[in-house]
Amino acid sequence: QVQLVESGGGLVQPGGSLRLSCSASGFIFRNSWMYWVRQAPGKGLEWVSSIGLGGTLTSYSDSVKGRFTISRDNAKNTMYLQMNNLKPESTAVYFCARAKAGAGRGQGTQVTVSS
Repeated sequence: QVQLVESGGGLVQPGGSLRLSCSASGFIFRNSWMYWVRQAPGKGLEWVSSIGLGGTLTSYSDSVKGRFTISRDNAKNTMYLQMNNLKPESTAVYFCARAKAGAGRGQGTQVTVSS
């Protein structure tokens, strides 16, 4: 059974940082591209970042480029999203997924950026 479990969200002030984690099980993690997507209040799913099998191929949406860093540890079946210089518009539920459109995503972790 495929399972993705996100953690690490919380309330942070503008300019702050958070590190999200995604623990994967039920499939061969090292053979899967992985993705972070998010959903802001009242909006649809938005792709945030992608990472290739070995972790060297990465891509980011323009809205997070230069502030967020995606990484993975295949030995731990875990993916990460380091989020720096957070902005209020970063407020959303963040999901890890096995598809860029968000299919098969986990339950999500709430990130709230507010002073």
